[in-house]
Amino acid sequence: MPPITFEDERIAMHHGAGGRAARRLVEGLIVPAFSNGALNELGDAAVIDAGGVRLAFTTDTFVVRPLVFPGGCIGSLAVHGTLNDLAVSGADPLGITVAFVLEAGLATAVLRGQVVAMADAAAKAGVPIVAGDTKVVEHGAADGLYINTSGIGIVRDDAELSPTRVRPGDQVLLSGPIGDHGITIMLARGEVDLAAELASDSRSVLALTRALLDELGPGVRWMRDATRGGVATVLNELVAGREIGVLVEEPRVPVRDQVRGACELLGLDPLHVANEGQFVAVVEAGAGERALAALARVRGGEGAAIIGAVVGEHAGRVVGRTSFGARRVIDVLVGDPLPRIC
Repeated sequence: MPPITFEDERIAMHHGAGGRAARRLVEGLIVPAFSNGALNELGDAAVIDAGGVRLAFTTDTFVVRPLVFPGGCIGSLAVHGTLNDLAVSGADPLGITVAFVLEAGLATAVLRGQVVAMADAAAKAGVPIVAGDTKVVEHGAADGLYINTSGIGIVRDDAELSPTRVRPGDQVLLSGPIGDHGITIMLARGEVDLAAELASDSRSVLALTRALLDELGPGVRWMRDATRGGVATVLNELVAGREIGVLVEEPRVPVRDQVRGACELLGLDPLHVANEGQFVAVVEAGAGERALAALARVRGGEGAAIIGAVVGEHAGRVVGRTSFGARRVIDVLVGDPLPRIC
């Protein structure tokens, strides 16, 4: 593939949305400046060799609006997001750092609520918050509160996760229903006159990834959490520039009725909508049922499904097969119809 270039003169909202524009920004401007072996892998976490121990390291900044929404808040989301990046990298987390950017005038009660939520989320996952930083900016400069979290963990010996290990015949697994987070945020903002009982799927997936690796070990080929850009984006990133494709059996993709209905009204594809508690995994051919059984034994894993397979045809593309047998290309959006969702 020819190298990606970035020639836009100004940064726009769609550059941070996880689609093609975001990829151009990251791979065309940022990665070339910092280029090194760990960064160039462009996974959810960098894997660094530390004297024979594989360390996974990740960082993320959260700017979600509103700060509190059904099923979560910016604080718990920040903890879950960092833990999930480590989890899908096959790592057992050691600790998290947190940095707050606070806007002058923010109510102390709001900050206290987010700190408590972060402490609770970290405690439930059994991972300590070990360091941090706080900055205050002028009123109107930070939309109340932004949070950055970083995390470090030790990659398991049985985790051999890489897109280069994926082969035709491997099965594609989804950990649960998709689209809950993105649609919940849209409804919480009041941007659409639609009533639906729906909550964000924000959660730690550590217990699920651990169960999957315990059951299959190296039989788990690759994992990614399907956040900005959704399932469609992470699958396209998997096959980009490679001699493999993915065939998604669309009727098998778990989507709640409320999410499906909202997407139909808004002209959205659930496969493009962000999630904050679901991941995509590729497991070796024939291991799908064992994988589903392992996940079903963990609370929250009963909604997992095998949604397709890696194929040797339509190289570099993700193709969906509908309930009528028709096929369509599932591409990556330029931006994201739902900005500021994480």
